[in-house]
Amino acid sequence: MTGAIAIVMVFSIPIIAIVTDHFQTQSKIKHKMIQDELELEKLKHQNYLIETQKMRLELEQMQLEGQKEKKIL
Repeated sequence: MTGAIAIVMVFSIPIIAIVTDHFQTQSKIKHKMIQDELELEKLKHQNYLIETQKMRLELEQMQLEGQKEKKIL
């Protein structure tokens, strides 16, 4: 009986190590995914700010052109 317990304990240690390593690997992958998602959101926000500034400048240019046309008429 004690021999069976010893065999189970000997084989359970590597299994526990494999499971622990698997969970650590999963955690690292999730961490990397979250970092990538955060970087993507930062890039999206920067793009939004750039596009907004571009539209603001285009609107100002259109307004200036409209004022020039009114002066000409």
